[in-house]
Amino acid sequence: MYNFKRLTRRYVASRHKQAKQHFKRLKNHPFVIPIVAFLVLVLVSAVAFVAFNGQTLTPSDSHVVIVSYDKKKQTVPTRANTVGDLLQRLKITLNKGDVVEPVVSTPIVEDNFHINVYRAKPVTIVDGSQKVYSFSASTTPRAIAASAGVTVYPEDQINIAPADDSIKDGLAEKIIITPATPVTLILYGTPIPIRTRTKTVAEVLKEKNVKVASGDTIQPSPTTAITSDMQIFVNRMGTQIVTAQQDIPFATQTVEDPTLSFGTTAIRQQGAVGKLIVTFQLQLQNGKEVGRQQIQSVVAQQPVPQIEARGKAVQIPSDVSSVMAAAGIAPGDYPYVNYIVSRESGWCPTKWQGEHTCPSYYEPLYSPDAGVGYGLCQSTPGSKMASAGGDWQTNPVTQLRWCSGY
Repeated sequence: MYNFKRLTRRYVASRHKQAKQHFKRLKNHPFVIPIVAFLVLVLVSAVAFVAFNGQTLTPSDSHVVIVSYDKKKQTVPTRANTVGDLLQRLKITLNKGDVVEPVVSTPIVEDNFHINVYRAKPVTIVDGSQKVYSFSASTTPRAIAASAGVTVYPEDQINIAPADDSIKDGLAEKIIITPATPVTLILYGTPIPIRTRTKTVAEVLKEKNVKVASGDTIQPSPTTAITSDMQIFVNRMGTQIVTAQQDIPFATQTVEDPTLSFGTTAIRQQGAVGKLIVTFQLQLQNGKEVGRQQIQSVVAQQPVPQIEARGKAVQIPSDVSSVMAAAGIAPGDYPYVNYIVSRESGWCPTKWQGEHTCPSYYEPLYSPDAGVGYGLCQSTPGSKMASAGGDWQTNPVTQLRWCSGY
């Protein structure tokens, strides 16, 4: 196989010797500086072309980023490591209530990376008789209330309505919370705080799926109207009861967002687990438990779903696409391959694990069989990629074929 590093060095040495022989004749020429500069650029281009077998890829330490903010879109090349770092360099100030997607700690590891800055808008939150004025860029009513420090329970009803007080509210969006009624259900001696929008004791028991067995007593009577902070007793005589609390996992709802980069996510509403109270009737023998039977399962608090935005925007550089095509990657898999390789090596076929720049040629910093990642997919050891071709050290197509097989 060709030793591209040795060939490159010989080429540079020979060109240097020739240049030295002609330097005396050229040094007094008025165009010597432009000519030398041009030759240097040509030489650098030739070195890169030879080292990568004619394949040039996007530099791993610089990326093109698309930033949308204040009703404008800015495309900038940057070496910033994270979203927050880039916003600081661009002097984009974040105010209270502003939202950045993806979050400021997200690393920037690929080209055509999208960043969206949503500015907070005035909002009025009406919680019963209480009004709270704040600023928020959140997109769901619950998230808006949470950003303003207002506690909203899963059972509360919450809606968005237009402002109707032009003097106080101005053009503020209005969030109206109709709170559920707090009640304590005392089930066989165990107090269970709940919230409900039902009207009577019987409706509460039905809503919470409380099964009233023969011999159970209910206080107050099932027809009693629900009032705030009232207590509802369900008792069973002659048996021993124990309860246990379990978490109810929250569901995750995903929305596709074409303004976010493929593979990035943003949480639009934070999920919260619910609470389930399970009641068991003990089976005793000589005063000792020999078994238990589940008799009740009460949802004390409903879970709150988490809403996540998932990026769909895909803009893969043409040089990267050509490498994937040459390696036999299916076009439908381009976004996934780009996502993985961008984060493994930044599309640098000569990068060793831990390097922050992309060397222009293969550098034998470690043994090919050492336990150090190398190449596009950071193969460990790098010599594994020899199964895909003898030029595995420098050829991104060969490396990508191995990655695909792996």
